This record gives sequence, C-alpha cells and structure tokens, in this order.
Amino acid sequence: MPPKIQGAIAAGHAKTVEAGLEMFRLGGNVFDAVVAAVMASFVAEPTLTSPAGGGFLLAHTQAGENVLFDFFTQTPRQKRPRDAVDFYPAQVRFGSVSQEFHIGLGSIAVPGTIGGLLHVHRRLGRLPLAWVAEPAIHYAKTGVEVTTFQSYCYQILAPILLNNPGSRQVFTVQGALPQPGALITMPDLAETLSYLAAEGADGFYRGEIAHQLVKDCQAQGGYLTLADLHHYQVIERQPLTTSYRGRTFLTNPPPSSGGALIAFALALLEGTDLPKLKFGSTEQVRLLARVMQLTNRARADGFDANLYQADVAKQFLASAHLATYAQQLSPHPVNKWGSTTHLSAIDSEGNAASVTTSNGEGSGYVIPGTGIMTNNMLGEADLHPHGFHSWQENVRISSMMAPTMILRQHQPEIVLGSGGSNRIRTAILQVISNLLDFNLSVEQAVNSPRIHWEDGVFNLEPTSESLVVDRSIFPFDQVLELWQQQNMFFGGVHAVTRSQSGEFAGAGDRRRDGAVGILMD
Repeated sequence: MPPKIQGAIAAGHAKTVEAGLEMFRLGGNVFDAVVAAVMASFVAEPTLTSPAGGGFLLAHTQAGENVLFDFFTQTPRQKRPRDAVDFYPAQVRFGSVSQEFHIGLGSIAVPGTIGGLLHVHRRLGRLPLAWVAEPAIHYAKTGVEVTTFQSYCYQILAPILLNNPGSRQVFTVQGALPQPGALITMPDLAETLSYLAAEGADGFYRGEIAHQLVKDCQAQGGYLTLADLHHYQVIERQPLTTSYRGRTFLTNPPPSSGGALIAFALALLEGTDLPKLKFGSTEQVRLLARVMQLTNRARADGFDANLYQADVAKQFLASAHLATYAQQLSPHPVNKWGSTTHLSAIDSEGNAASVTTSNGEGSGYVIPGTGIMTNNMLGEADLHPHGFHSWQENVRISSMMAPTMILRQHQPEIVLGSGGSNRIRTAILQVISNLLDFNLSVEQAVNSPRIHWEDGVFNLEPTSESLVVDRSIFPFDQVLELWQQQNMFFGGVHAVTRSQSGEFAGAGDRRRDGAVGILMD
C-alpha cells in the first residue's frame, strides 16, 4: 500500500470529509479524495447532489497543470411537443415564503456528475476505483445519521421527495421524511455505486441504467434519448485566469457565468482602498454592496447574452470595459434554495481540487432500482432566463457554479467554492476579500456575516458591529432585508488553505453544516 498522504478537505458533511481523508490514509492523492468525497455526498447530502446531476471540478496538479473539468448538464438533442412533456410546478416553502420549482421527467437534462467523477479519477487519480467508491457504498449500506441541517433540507423539498412511490422509497424512513438523528440507508444506491465502480461510466450512459431512464422518459413525457446519453462528454477547459492582490485567481470560465462575475467584482475591488477600511464597518459593507450592484449591472449590459461567444470573458474583463464601472466606485456615492454542495481539498504533493455539484431540486423521478434521483435542470428558472422550453438543443447549460483557487507563486494557497445559486459569487467574493484584504483566518473568513445585493434587495446577515443600516448610507435604491441569523441563503463556502511553510487549515461553512478534516503525520 502506498504511504499515506498529508492533506486537508472541507465539505458539507462530516461523512463527506471522512471519505476524502480515508483516501489520503490509503496513499491516494487529492483527486482520489474528492471523487470519494463527492460519492459519499450522494448518501450524506442526498437533497443537494446526485450521480444524475451536474458539476465542475477545478484541478491544479503537482506538475503545475490547471484544468477545469466541466461535467454540468447538457440540453437534450431534440424537443417534443409541449403537451407531451411531463413538466409541472412544485411549491416549496421556506418558512412563510413560497417558491415555485418545476419538476417531472420533462425537467431532466442530460446528467454529468457520475461521468465527470469517473473521468477525473481515470485522468488524475491513482487508487483503484473500487477503493475510492467504498466509503460511499459503506455509508449507503449501513446508513448515515441525519443532521439537523439535512433534516431541514428534507422538509423544504417535501413536495418533491414525496412526489411518487419511487422517491418516497429512497427518501423516507418508515414512511416519513427523516428527522434529526434518524438513520437513513440507501441499499439500491449502494448496489448502483458498486456496479459503476466495476463497469465505469458506460454502466450509466450505455448500460441498463441508461435504457431504463430513456424508456421511462420516452413513455412518460421526458426528453432524454439514448443518443443524449451516448454522446455526453466531459469537457476539459482552460480555467479563467486573472490576478488579485498579487496572486493568481483561477475559476470556472464561460459558458458558465459565476466565475467571470467574481473576477469582475475582484477587479473592481482591486482599484479601491478596501484593505484600509475597518473589517465589518459601514464603509466596508457599503463598498461591497456597491461592487455587487455594479457587477449585476455589467452582467445585464450584455454579458449573459454573449455567454457562448469565444471571447466573452476577455471582453468583459478588459480594462476599458472595467473602467466604465470602476469610475462609479466613489467612496461617497433571488432563488432562495440554492441546492448545491461544494468541497475543497489540497494535499502535500502540491495537488488541489475545488468541486461544486448540484442536482437542482431533483425532478421527483428516481431511476427504478438505482436509488438515483435525477436532476431538474430544465426546470430551473435561474438557468433559463428566456423561459422554460426555450433552450437550444445539445448545449451545456450555463451555471453560476464557480469552483475557485488562489495560487501564490504558482502553488495553491486557497481552494474554495460555494453552493447557493445566485449567492455563490458574492459568497466567494467576500471570503476571498476577507482572506486577502483583511488577513482573517480561514475560519473567520468563511463564517463571518455576509451580504448579498440583487434585484434591488440588499440582504444583510446579523453582525456584531453596530452598522447603521438605513437606506441613506447606500448610493442606490433598494429594499433592506435584515436577517435575524446566519442562513444557507448566503451560500455555503467550504475552503482549505496551505501556507508557504506547508501548514494546512480549513473551514466548513456553518450555514450548511460544513466540516473540515486535516490529515498530518
């Protein structure tokens, strides 16, 4: 057995973290660790991710290679008459607020997560796939205790998870959604993961699973065909690369939008005196809010419309374009769910990985006999701003996901990312600024109060500082939404760091039950 590797991993559940640490103990590298951890999250965080969802993994290898693995969902290759499509609303309640999502077999886009994980493992991992899948298989067989946060997620998604007998079989315990402390097992998923560990991606995209999924889609109002699954490919992209405070900033490039929007906001911040302001002060909050507002304005001024153009990021981040918005930074001037999970990892060999995955809210359809809930990415309003069913055939769906790294002297210093729909980019922006502008510890940077501005609403978490939060201090019109406690609405940043002397640190976001593990000698 190879000698164990030192490393750190931060994720949305302690079992997810433990699966990654076990790979380090077995001598695996970061890529073995994150593939094992994401597989474990299918069991530990089943309301947030799935083998039949989509995601992105940003990798930095010990050889100095930077690559973004795009395994997000793809639109189907053909449409069908709308009256033949199984596509309908589901009302989900967040306390006193209700939000409408769309589910059904007609909401399923071509899945990418399992294909992406197996591609990354084949390309960069070194342990046998059976070893990598074993923690998730073990959890699925023996059970994972449901946390308070996961129980909250189950309750929110009740109309979807209780949608039909197939989903009820997977997501209930004795006929009811699990309460905190309940043990949930997933025997069908355990068998499926064992099968995929033996058969590889073809077991999902060409085997019995594919045929069952397509059979049901064609008979019950879905779009997917065997051609959709057979032709799905993981795309290896060059990361979007810029700089901030003397470091190299790497993130997800277009056609996903989140990374470029974070880069734009950081470029605006770089031209300010932000580090001279007191952390948590009214002046700092006002400046961040203004940057968020200007970034949203720049996004609306043609960025989204040009996402699929080859040079869109270059033009968006060009100095002349930035200057148009930066000159407005005078010192005197939303989807509530966000069903996404993230994990970050780094090892002593110089490898690092940042991976974000999502299943949307789930379509309500579980592939029979597999334990796998399929995604509803064709029913996500955020991903289809021009309206449902208006998507172009056979293209990658754009996403706000932005797995991110900060390199210092070509070595990974900070690895981070977030769940949280449109709050992903503002959450990551604030954690980066907390680390590099204010020199906070990674724990403080991740778990300090956050703000989010969008569509004329300024959301503010409670802070220990006595902020004067009236409209007069902000240079634009808005509604002030003062939250009474930290909430998953503001994202879920899980981050790890490695100092120049080789010391690891990390933080899991308390808003989403985050956990961190560090393995040393």
